[in-house]
Amino acid sequence: MVLIFFILIIAAGLTHVIPAGAFDRQTVNGVTQIIAGSYQPVAAQPAAIMDIFFAIPRGLVEAAQYLFIVFIAGGLFHLLQRTGALEAGIGAFVAKVGYKRRGLVLVLTTAIFGFFGAAVGFENNIALVPVGVVVARAIGCTNMVGAGMAVGGIGVGFALSPINPYTVGVAQSVAELSLFSGWALRLCLLASALIGLCGFLLWRLRAEQVNAEEQEADNSIVEARLTGRHIGTLLIFVAGLAFMLFGIFRYGWYINEIAGVFLMTAIAVGLFNGLGANAIVDKMMEGASTVTPGALIIGVAAAIKVILDDAKITDTIIFELSGLLTGYPTMLTAVLMSLVQGVINIFIPGGSGQALVTMPVMAPLGDLLGVSRQVTVLAFQIGDGITNLIVPTSGGTLAMLAIARVNYADWLRFISLYVLGLYGVAWLFLCAAVAFGYS
Repeated sequence: MVLIFFILIIAAGLTHVIPAGAFDRQTVNGVTQIIAGSYQPVAAQPAAIMDIFFAIPRGLVEAAQYLFIVFIAGGLFHLLQRTGALEAGIGAFVAKVGYKRRGLVLVLTTAIFGFFGAAVGFENNIALVPVGVVVARAIGCTNMVGAGMAVGGIGVGFALSPINPYTVGVAQSVAELSLFSGWALRLCLLASALIGLCGFLLWRLRAEQVNAEEQEADNSIVEARLTGRHIGTLLIFVAGLAFMLFGIFRYGWYINEIAGVFLMTAIAVGLFNGLGANAIVDKMMEGASTVTPGALIIGVAAAIKVILDDAKITDTIIFELSGLLTGYPTMLTAVLMSLVQGVINIFIPGGSGQALVTMPVMAPLGDLLGVSRQVTVLAFQIGDGITNLIVPTSGGTLAMLAIARVNYADWLRFISLYVLGLYGVAWLFLCAAVAFGYS
């Protein structure tokens, strides 16, 4: 909370340094897009000291959907934990594979999360994060490694998915490319990134020292007896996930609808386990209370965007950053494009929104600089996607960390080395794309 509040103060300070400006916008097929070359200065509106504090409750309101899904998901998984079904199911899986082969458990779990991230989405998989934490406990690791498997796997899968409709689909549409064209290179990049994540987590697995108390808790998971009631509870949970996925793919459900499905699933789980209405509410409240600090952090982080938007400097940042890309060799230009997109992602964390704002500028700019539109989209995907693992304005990431009960500052220290390595690998792919005429 303190770290993000300092970032909020810095953002307010930037409003006194960066001039206000705006692009003209137009609506195409119901979607708002900026008009390339339309940037112009507007009247300055720097943030006052009181605006910093006013922005926090406004951020809580704007991030409400993330807060509510964290509270409801926290309640659901606390209820599942009380039934013992999740631990017993995962314990049976770990016992079947063998505790000594826990590295294999880690790799399989990370790969599954990566698949869901690539095929289903990012925030859509919030419900699965506690599964990673329980798997980590079962193999003798901390919540941080569990978050690495879940948040890392989902994040990398979503970031570099060759079939991501929210990022690649929108960006290619704006750039006038065939939908999901160039998928083979993106698939190779995704596979490399997930292999790298598995290697990083295996290294952390070997480095972690588990104390006796944690080891005893791990044994209790592995030795838990899977009963018929546990199986029934898990089937209800899986049915809830299946219903959620049906709604996502069939009706385009998002955060609010997913939270509603979580609530339905929690009630069904409680009733199946013989709990009355008051008992279900009590367990849900207990679970929600455990994730309250993480949920509130999401709202404070959302205040950063409120400050920048009110001061009208977001478009100025985009305009100035795009102007820094001229005068470099083509490969370096492509790499710089990804860096620029990464910086912009701090201010516009939504993938679709960032694509709609930046691609009308970046696509024609790439044409002038000799960078193909397919490479420009790939640079956008790398810059937008990878930074979602670390930027404090990504509501989905903070929500997942809150549910995993992992501190944001600790997460940065944990994942930063991998993120740096992933950027290196992604830039190699980007340079190869330029060299081989990826289009």
